[in-house]
Amino acid sequence: MLRRFKDYLIVTLKGIAMGAADVVPGVSGGTIAFISGIYEELISSIDNINLGVFKVWKKDGFLAAWRSINGGFLLALFTGIAISILSLAKLIKWLLHNEPILLWSFFFGLVLASILYIGKQINKWSLVTVLALIVASVGSYFITLAEPFASPDSSLYLLFCGFVAIIAMILPGVSGAFILLLLGAYETAINTVNNLLEGLSTGNVDLLKDALFKFLMLGIGAIIGLKLFSKILNWMFKHQKNLTLAILTGFMIGSLNKIWPWKRVLKTRINSEGQEVTLLDESIWPTNYQGDNQLTIALVLVLVGFLTILILEYLGRKKPNA
Repeated sequence: MLRRFKDYLIVTLKGIAMGAADVVPGVSGGTIAFISGIYEELISSIDNINLGVFKVWKKDGFLAAWRSINGGFLLALFTGIAISILSLAKLIKWLLHNEPILLWSFFFGLVLASILYIGKQINKWSLVTVLALIVASVGSYFITLAEPFASPDSSLYLLFCGFVAIIAMILPGVSGAFILLLLGAYETAINTVNNLLEGLSTGNVDLLKDALFKFLMLGIGAIIGLKLFSKILNWMFKHQKNLTLAILTGFMIGSLNKIWPWKRVLKTRINSEGQEVTLLDESIWPTNYQGDNQLTIALVLVLVGFLTILILEYLGRKKPNA
């Protein structure tokens, strides 16, 4: 597919949206890729990256090898993801601690609209697809009730976290950040990004070395998981698309509990910075919320999130000129 600069810029903007979603537990960058019309191209492009690329490079040159893996598309997309994660990590962390209701309200609207969008892509319902949707919904819901594990303290565990999280990040309806939260590695991942930037900007070598090591462990695990799981996803979309979409829709329905804006804290813990943070909570009605439930502005942000999906869906329908 031939693209102009404007087309690549749009892909980068979609990558920025994916990166923003991936930073927040409960929201999937894969969902953004799906509703913006680039999901199957992303999975197919990743699947094309193999040792055969080097044979093409040797025989026909670098440009031919680059085109064989859709390199321009992947570079534009992952550039956007990197820009978003590096720039938003500190902001998202602040919002999670200081304005959680407003942040979760926006993403609740986003995911709610995504459920409707992905669900309507199922063009043939059967008993199997209905059962798959129900099982995935129930399974995803119980995942949201799970208590996070202890924070990782070994390089192998960070490698494993990166492997599992990237699978979720490219899977619509499953939040990679939430998986990191369940594994106890979410705070580590956010702090790693922030410490990496702080180490670079201040010249703190010790901070930079520690952050870079953790970043590499998460990154290596992510690369392995991305490559292995892309083959499975690529096959599923080609041969069992309706079933796959039903499972993804179910995952998203179940995940709504995790991103419900109004929560009651059940258990807390002390993080590495000595701050008391939530370990386990439960969803409650806004009227039962202790304190200002910010209901009016929260509902507005739910609507904004919902409309954001409609805009991305519109952009996804606009095909780049060939």
